[in-house]
Amino acid sequence: MERQIFEAEHEDFRESVQRFVAEEVSPHFEEWEDEGIMPREVFQKAGAKDMLAMAAPEEFGGLGLDDYRFNQVIVEEGSYAGVTGCLLGLSLHNDICLPYFLEYTTDEQKERWLPGIVDGSLITALAMTEPGIGSDLGSLGTKAIRDNGHYVVDGSKTFITNGINADLIITAVKTDPKEAHKGISLVVIERGMDGFERGRNLEKVGMHSQDTAELFFNEVPVPAENLLGDEGQGFSYLISNLAQERLSIAVGAVAAAKAALDWTLEYVKERTAFGKPVGSFQNTRFRLAEVKTEVEIAQIYIDRCVMSLNEGKLTAEDAAAAKWWTTDMAGRVIDECVQLHGGYGYMMEYPIARAWADHRVTRIYGGTNEIMKEIVGRSMGL
Repeated sequence: MERQIFEAEHEDFRESVQRFVAEEVSPHFEEWEDEGIMPREVFQKAGAKDMLAMAAPEEFGGLGLDDYRFNQVIVEEGSYAGVTGCLLGLSLHNDICLPYFLEYTTDEQKERWLPGIVDGSLITALAMTEPGIGSDLGSLGTKAIRDNGHYVVDGSKTFITNGINADLIITAVKTDPKEAHKGISLVVIERGMDGFERGRNLEKVGMHSQDTAELFFNEVPVPAENLLGDEGQGFSYLISNLAQERLSIAVGAVAAAKAALDWTLEYVKERTAFGKPVGSFQNTRFRLAEVKTEVEIAQIYIDRCVMSLNEGKLTAEDAAAAKWWTTDMAGRVIDECVQLHGGYGYMMEYPIARAWADHRVTRIYGGTNEIMKEIVGRSMGL
């Protein structure tokens, strides 16, 4: 089914992203997967191609394009090319971190940080998750105690995307440890601050080229000027930005499912069994017919969610529904496509195997799918 969401400027941008991936990412992807990290220079190269912080105002080097469809193109092309692990870092920078720097910063903070966020010299991360608390943000233990013109930050974070490469880390802290959600604030911890240490670049099942780290804060003095917004409002800020984060995950899930379908169609037309192409068997046709239908239905829903986001109408419930259903769907689709590849589907030389490993985490991060269903259920008055 023909998609109706994109205009000419988005398709031009897609061509630019495809060239960037083909020239700057795909030739080095295997090396970065082995090393467990993508070089920082890739962010600067992306910035030079206007692929970072597109919504930032022109006065800070951005394009002033507050249109999520440009972000969507980057997420999709990473999946189509089978390099999700690499482009996840760019998507986190654009989709998840940038809104905080646009919405909750002072003029001074914008001048200090936005130019580097746009050109890729300042890489961003968001640090919420802590060991042992999972989705229970109200129980986070990282504390930020005010001491004259500074906050003294003590605690740790884990599973932080861009954790090794990041220069600016939006960190959820307790400025009032006696409170739960009302005691949470956001401070920006910067590379090189005293007492800030990075732990392991964590070894994951998939997305190996995406650095995911432990962070440790040992009495880190953070200037009060690095507070984002107001004290005690951190939880509300996080909640207000989660819809876009979850939509980003959903966009990637549908794109991953579509890529899996395309790779599998190509494979079953060429691979033979019992003297016939695997695709000629009724079982294969039926299974791929089901996959194609699910992917197209999901694509229509996600495209509508993107337009709702652009219109400022995407609700937390709709984003949660999109996130859980598309990631579950993509899990089914990719697993089915591995099966249709036979033994070759389990070999890492085939992109379907890497997609299978890479995608599993999408049902966990951004809020587990169980939490997403809870959000949707509560929205129905249950």
